[in-house]
Amino acid sequence: MHLLHSELSLSVILYLLERAEYMKKIKTGTMLKDKIMTTIFYEPSTRTKCSFQADMLRLGGSIIDINVDQSSVQKGETLEDTIRTVSCYSDAIVLRHPRKSAVTDAAKVTEIPIINAGDGVGEHPTQALLDLFTIKNELGLGSMTITMVGDLKNGRTVHSLAKLLTRFCGIRLIYISPKELSMPNDIVEYLNPFIEQRTDVSLEDAIKVTDVLYVTRIQKERETCEYEPYAITPELLKSAKKKMIVMHPLPRQSELPPDLDDDPRAAYFRQVENGLYMRMAILDYVVKKF
Repeated sequence: MHLLHSELSLSVILYLLERAEYMKKIKTGTMLKDKIMTTIFYEPSTRTKCSFQADMLRLGGSIIDINVDQSSVQKGETLEDTIRTVSCYSDAIVLRHPRKSAVTDAAKVTEIPIINAGDGVGEHPTQALLDLFTIKNELGLGSMTITMVGDLKNGRTVHSLAKLLTRFCGIRLIYISPKELSMPNDIVEYLNPFIEQRTDVSLEDAIKVTDVLYVTRIQKERETCEYEPYAITPELLKSAKKKMIVMHPLPRQSELPPDLDDDPRAAYFRQVENGLYMRMAILDYVVKKF
């Protein structure tokens, strides 16, 4: 059982949402006692890496953390050989890699579970699941308008969340981005049969009808041109619904100023905490399936 992308069945999604709620109540357990998880991150991470490591410890397991800068990768070892080697010591691998589809390729050379912790501009399925868990906890999962703002071209979090939302009815998506950073055509085409998508709405007008404002940073590490971010300010939110939420996968830059943090609609740090419970649920599910 590999968690490689967000194309999950509704039954699995609902199970993970329910299991995450259970993890939120217990916070610790022994479900994965005597199990070992290895984290391999070829790109920097704070939340995802720490979350998975904390989760494994909370579930009674142990962790191995591969420092890529001090590993045989520096001697020219391929990703596939690293995975084959680490599989000998582990019950599950959490992998982040800058190349799209790298995690899928890695899964082909091992029988132990591999969890995609982000593959370049591709997907980030565990982030999408924790985002969905956050939306469910804050607003429920009924009919709603979700506005995605920022770098939608390179934002793997919005790619995965959008795909996950196709499993639910009554979702409307509004995209706000520079033209060069718009949602990729393959994602738009994938969503077309299931979700109404709009690009012809200004941020000011979108704010008025939005239930979930999902903000992303401009990913300068993947872009050669400079783009002015859309700033979500307290002034802008004056026209927003009283019961709506602002989400962000973090880290944030100038698109989300700190003076927004005290607004009760600012859900991004609650989102971080929800990641702990959802990833506990994911680890429990994936490792037991194996």
